[in-house]
Amino acid sequence: MKSVMAILVALALVTASGCWFGGTKESPQGGIVPQDEGFSITVPASNTIKQGAGMTVAVTLNRGPYFKQDVHLDINVKPEGITVTPTTLLVKASEKPLIHLQILAAREAALGEYRISVKATPETGEPTSTTFTVTTVTP
Repeated sequence: MKSVMAILVALALVTASGCWFGGTKESPQGGIVPQDEGFSITVPASNTIKQGAGMTVAVTLNRGPYFKQDVHLDINVKPEGITVTPTTLLVKASEKPLIHLQILAAREAALGEYRISVKATPETGEPTSTTFTVTTVTP
């Protein structure tokens, strides 16, 4: 009887550890969600732009193999002085995950560093966000 109990306890521990630690994370609604059902965003580390100039940067939506949701992107710049377009965008689940942002620095844009934040919100689940910098320099 002791050996049967020992086997049952061992199986319960193995099952529990596989459910809670094997490539999963907690769901905000409760329970556990496999890691490959999530997503992340990748942005450039930093960029330099001349006053009065423009540039294009790539933002990538990295989807897990089973992540099949539309994602809403919100882009903000702090402080004001450069312009980023688009500032809001819906990336459909069926679309390519590569987004091109246009960045324009006004001729009178203050020299220095600007922080661009990108927030990605899926249809369901928790949003994720990241930032990157753009530094303005003289032409």
